[in-house]
Amino acid sequence: MTRISAVDRRSALVRAALRVVARDGVAAATTRAIVAEAGMSLASFHYAFTSRDELMAELVNAVVDGEELALAPALLPVTGGLTMRDAVRAGLQHYFEAVRADPDHEKAMFELTQWALREPRLEHLARRQYDRYFSVAESALLAAASITGSSWTRPPAEIARMLVVLTDGLTIAWLVTRDDAAATSAMEFAADAVAMLAQPIPNPTARTR
Repeated sequence: MTRISAVDRRSALVRAALRVVARDGVAAATTRAIVAEAGMSLASFHYAFTSRDELMAELVNAVVDGEELALAPALLPVTGGLTMRDAVRAGLQHYFEAVRADPDHEKAMFELTQWALREPRLEHLARRQYDRYFSVAESALLAAASITGSSWTRPPAEIARMLVVLTDGLTIAWLVTRDDAAATSAMEFAADAVAMLAQPIPNPTARTR
């Protein structure tokens, strides 16, 4: 029988837990359900984790890391020469396509956030999750401003929070309704609203005639 390392065992159990949560919800993600999904024994679970809470904390950290990788390029235009409005709209479309491609993952993300908020020992994980979202959105907005030759009229960190609120609303509404047309309208509104907070950087070499 092939032995796997403790690190690989932990990773396999985390992936199995995410599948169970995405498919059946956090309440159904019992230790037995997770090891069955991973094709392991209960003994294997206790070799890798001391408790279900430890596994779930690891799961929250893992999905946040994965979301950061997925969101990092979301607002960056593929090519130059775009307006800020075009850049934001393209980024929102990139984000929305990821939501549409794996809706169960998005449902799992929302459920994990709510679960962490209900667990006093794990509230910090929900805060960490959103701090990372805010940070990624801010970095993308700063990059978009640089590429489009713009500056923001309000602090980028403040705009980033607004943008995360908009994408959260877009996501949960689409998960409930699966209405692509309504999602498109929401993205158009969001792109207009965010772009209004940008202004062109004056060209210092321009001469007034």
